[in-house]
Amino acid sequence: MIEHKGRKDVKLYMRKIVLSCMSLLVLLTGSLTYVTAQKSRVADSERHSRKAADAFADIMNVREKAIPRELLDKAEAIAVFPDVVKAAFIVGGSGGQGVISRRIRGGWSQPVFFNLGGGSFGAQIGAAQTDYILLIMNDDGLKGLLKDKFELGGEVGIAAGPIGRELSASTNPRLDAGILSYSRSKGVFIGAALKGASISPDNNLNEAVYKRKAEQLLTGKLMTLKEMPPQVRIFPRTLARYSIR
Repeated sequence: MIEHKGRKDVKLYMRKIVLSCMSLLVLLTGSLTYVTAQKSRVADSERHSRKAADAFADIMNVREKAIPRELLDKAEAIAVFPDVVKAAFIVGGSGGQGVISRRIRGGWSQPVFFNLGGGSFGAQIGAAQTDYILLIMNDDGLKGLLKDKFELGGEVGIAAGPIGRELSASTNPRLDAGILSYSRSKGVFIGAALKGASISPDNNLNEAVYKRKAEQLLTGKLMTLKEMPPQVRIFPRTLARYSIR
């Protein structure tokens, strides 16, 4: 009887050990999955920041067709959405992904991640891939970005931005808009109003990289270059090459 009870206690003890090992394995697997997912999101943030920086630099390096410097210097924030795909609008996808940085003293803030989609994209709708740049010129434009889904040309005025030497007295009505927009497709860079298009925050990525949502990132304490993660610094560094105050 005593021997039988002893064997029963051993079996119970072994079962507890097995269950503990299984729980530990599940915990370790979950931790590894989280670490892997986090590394993937960090890689996404670096890719978006680099592509946006490259698109902006490519446009600004063609001086006679670039965004006028005096406009850049007036902008309160700059958004870049590279490689926006037309097909995504047809099937209802997000269209494209990009970043927005606010101006800070002596440079630009951490890039905040957003999606662009929907609406009418004017003459560039037939392009396979198009780069879009938005200059947010005032507080109304900035406040619009804080909505969960901000429709361009709704409450905030948007206009096709002038390029190169187009900046003259005749462009003043456009300069009153809260947002100036540009597009580049197949090497051609023009001002193009994106009325009806919508911008929404990619908070899954924002929280993965910064542990904060877009609204907190754009209205709270803005990060300096040294404070932001190294993998996203290329975008504010690129903006600072062309406009700093």
